[in-house]
Amino acid sequence: MEVLLISLLSHFAFGIPPASLPLSLSYHLGFTIAPPFCIFLMLRLTVIFTVAAKMGSQVLVPFRGGEDAHRHLKLMGDLGQVVPMHFNPRDEDSVKAVMAKANVVINLMGRDYETRNYSFEEVNHGMAEKFATIAKEHGGIMRFIQVSCLGASPSSPSRYLKAKAAAEQSVLREIPEATVLRPATMIGTEDRMLNTWAHFAKKYSFVPLFGDGSTKFQPVYVVDVAAAVVAALKDDGTSMGKIYELGGPEIFTMHELAEVMFETIREWPRYVKIPLPVAKAAAMPREILLNKVPFPLPTPSIFNLDKINAISTDTLVSENALTFLDLGIEPHKLRGYPIEFLLSYRKGGPQLGSTVSEGVSPDSLP
Repeated sequence: MEVLLISLLSHFAFGIPPASLPLSLSYHLGFTIAPPFCIFLMLRLTVIFTVAAKMGSQVLVPFRGGEDAHRHLKLMGDLGQVVPMHFNPRDEDSVKAVMAKANVVINLMGRDYETRNYSFEEVNHGMAEKFATIAKEHGGIMRFIQVSCLGASPSSPSRYLKAKAAAEQSVLREIPEATVLRPATMIGTEDRMLNTWAHFAKKYSFVPLFGDGSTKFQPVYVVDVAAAVVAALKDDGTSMGKIYELGGPEIFTMHELAEVMFETIREWPRYVKIPLPVAKAAAMPREILLNKVPFPLPTPSIFNLDKINAISTDTLVSENALTFLDLGIEPHKLRGYPIEFLLSYRKGGPQLGSTVSEGVSPDSLP
């Protein structure tokens, strides 16, 4: 089976060891996965690539950047399992070429900030609609999985979430049997939440909290989301035409989540609470200058206007929504292994450094 994975290709490996793969999967057993674009939210497709490789699938990796953009992904499978394919997401013929050999499409495309060349609407909605239309015309696509975002709604204050909601509608209109997955804020080795906070805290000794820090989240471990994608891919069709909301088992306020981060990196928790109007004003210059200056502007990390708009409301799984449990998956709690990557921010190493509750010295080590 040929699986097309559509995502935003990045340059860093997620950290799944090649040793976790079967020793010999050069022969083609199941799916063939091909991602035509890079994803920001799934952190790295290598989690799915690894699981797909264990299924004996082939992964076609469409990319639009340099030749080095996909190199780390080739290590996630055996010889010939991960196949890079250069493409242009705006060119229909190019998209058709990468989709030609696929029989499953997994659209992971998404971006939570705009650039001079790509708007929220084009990346999150327009391209998803294009992929669904081409998949429908293909005639041989057995499954189409659209990875959206928890909180996607036409009435959201966030343009990103509005575009995601529009993408869901377009995909289901073109392919009614498509499966839609709405993951909450994802946590993992290269996430853009805890990593951003930890880096900021180490550099400036505090973390800015927008509003009063009471906005509620339901963060989810990225590996669980990858498992949900594969579960929907492998089931007997029960997930087709349905929408799943994938949140973690715990609910945190922004302040509580920051406390977990500080506790893990062994730093005193220090916060600066920034009123939402002030935060929006700080983020506004980039929005004004984005398409008015002849050079690209820096990618916003903390002061992202659309993210600030999004966190003005809670982002939780709906009461009657289909969830991980309906896919046969029990999601991990946040503490422990899912955030083990934060240990790298500890001063002096994972077992050393400053700590609020305990003192650790080299003499105490075994």
